[in-house]
Amino acid sequence: MSVVISDETLNACGMTAPEFQLEIAVMLFQKGKLTLGQASHLAQLDRFEFQNLLAIRNIPIYSYEEEDFNLDIKNLKELGRL
Repeated sequence: MSVVISDETLNACGMTAPEFQLEIAVMLFQKGKLTLGQASHLAQLDRFEFQNLLAIRNIPIYSYEEEDFNLDIKNLKELGRL
């Protein structure tokens, strides 16, 4: 499937097609819609370049949610480490 973005839209954004594609990849990764590999592929960057871009933008690669934290605490307690 191909998506066509008009020149008018790109001009309105002040972006080139690759810049627009990169921003879409970052947004979809940030929303959890694409994996790191999928987003880097969409952005046409290798995985390390994409990770560096995310780091520069202070976008975490892994989302550590409260549920993850609570599970870690539970596991540490069961192991007798807390």
